[in-house]
Amino acid sequence: MTQHNESSRPSVPSSPSAGEPGAPGADPEQQVTLRSPAELADALPYLLGFHPTDSVVLVALHGDRGRFGGRLRLGIPRSGEGWPEVCDQLAETLLTGSSRRGGRPDGVVIFFCQDPDTADGRTGQQVMERLRPLAQSLRRACGRLDMPVHEALCISDGRFWSYCCPDPRCCPPDGTPLSLPGTSVMAAAATYAGIEVRGTLREMEERYEPVTGERAEEQRKALDAAAFAMVPRILGGAGCEPVRQEALALARTLADRFDGTPPLPAKPAADARDDSLLTDEEAATVIVGLQDRVARDRAAEWMEGPRAAAVLRLWRALARRCVYPYAEYAAAPVTLAGWVAWAADDQPEARVALSRALTADPEYVFAQLLYRACNEGLDPEPLRQCLRQEQADRALQDAVRAEVERLEAASASTGSAAQGAGSTRSARRRTRPGGPAGSTGPGGPAGPAGKPRTRRRSPRKGDRSREERPQ
Repeated sequence: MTQHNESSRPSVPSSPSAGEPGAPGADPEQQVTLRSPAELADALPYLLGFHPTDSVVLVALHGDRGRFGGRLRLGIPRSGEGWPEVCDQLAETLLTGSSRRGGRPDGVVIFFCQDPDTADGRTGQQVMERLRPLAQSLRRACGRLDMPVHEALCISDGRFWSYCCPDPRCCPPDGTPLSLPGTSVMAAAATYAGIEVRGTLREMEERYEPVTGERAEEQRKALDAAAFAMVPRILGGAGCEPVRQEALALARTLADRFDGTPPLPAKPAADARDDSLLTDEEAATVIVGLQDRVARDRAAEWMEGPRAAAVLRLWRALARRCVYPYAEYAAAPVTLAGWVAWAADDQPEARVALSRALTADPEYVFAQLLYRACNEGLDPEPLRQCLRQEQADRALQDAVRAEVERLEAASASTGSAAQGAGSTRSARRRTRPGGPAGSTGPGGPAGPAGKPRTRRRSPRKGDRSREERPQ
C-alpha cells in the first residue's frame, strides 16, 4: 500500500513536549502563531522532526486558537482504489489517539508531501492534481467524525498548493514557493527551542537499508555460516545459553569499539565508517544471536548511559548487514535501535526505526508493542525501570551462583585435602613402628633390637624343660 517499503501502519506522533512551539504547557514566549498556508507548510518539518516524503500527515487542532495536538503520518498509497478505506482509517486513528491523550480534536490540518517522479516527467502541479481525490476523500472522512479540516496542503517540488482555498490571488494554480530553509519565524523559534530537523524521511530510512553489491554477497556467506553453526544450538535448548553469552559478549565488544570511534558529522560518511568497524563474521554472529528472544531482551537493557549513542550506531550498522535472504533478521536490531531512540526521547528516529522493523517482520511482537506505545505518547520510563530491575536481579543471581560455586570448589578442595591427609596417615600407620603390618615396631613380631622375640608359654601341668627331662 505504501511506497519506499514503508509500513502501512499509521504513525501517530505524540503531543510535542513542553517548550516546543505550539506545545501544550509550553512557555508562552516560545509559542508561535501560524497565520497563513505558507507558514503552515514551513512548520511541517519542525512538527515531525524531519521532512516527510511520500507521506500524508494529519495534525489535530484543539481549542478556539487551533493549538497543535497529535500528529499522524502514513505513506501515500500507490493505488487510488483503496484511498476511501485508508482515509476512514486515518481519521479514526487520529480521533482515537487524540482522545486517548485527553482531548478530542476540534479540527484538522492535512499535508500531502510527494515530489514528482523524474522518470515520468510529472510536475509538482500534476502531482497535486493526482492527489486531489485523496484530499477530498480524507476531508469527507474527517468531517463525518466532526473534525472539520481547516486546511489541506500539497507540498511538491519546492512549492505548495491549498485544496481548501479557491482564491488564486493567495493560492495561485502553479503553486507558491516554500520559504528558504531557516528564514521563517517558525525556524527561528524552533532553533531557540532546540528542535532539530533530521533531513528527509527517505534519508532517515536509508540508514537502515541493507548493503548491496559485492559486500552484500560476502555478508550473505557469513550469515549462512553463522546460521548453520548457531541456529541448531539455539533451537536445541541445552546449547542455547552458551550461544547467547557468546553473541552478547561480542556485541559488548563491538559497542565498546563504536564508543571509542566518534561518529562523523555527515550521516552517509558516518554510516560508512561504522560499517568498516564490523567484519562480516562479527556482524553475522550478533545478528543470528539476536534472533534469540532472551538475548534480544538482554541487549535491550543497553538503552541508556554514556554508551547509548554508540549502541544505537551498532544496531543501525547490524541492520544494514541483514541482506537478502536474511531481511527478516533485521527486525531485532532495528527494533533495538527504535527502543534506544525512544528511551533517549528521540521520537522521530524511534518511529522511523520501529516502522522499518515492522516492514521487515510485520508480526514482530516487540516492535508492535513499542510502536504502539511510542505513537500513543506513553512514557518509556516504566519499561526502562523493568529492564533495570531485570538486569539487577540477574546480576544478583550471577553473584549468588558464583559464590555457591566458590564455596563448592573450596569444599571440594578441603575434602580432597582431608582425603589426602587421611591417606598419608594410613600410610604412616602401615609403615611406622608398631603398625599393624610393621616388622620393627614394639607390637610387631620382632623385639626392640629387631631380633625375633620368643613367646613365653605358660607351663602346663606335667611339662618340664629340656634340662629337667631325663636324657
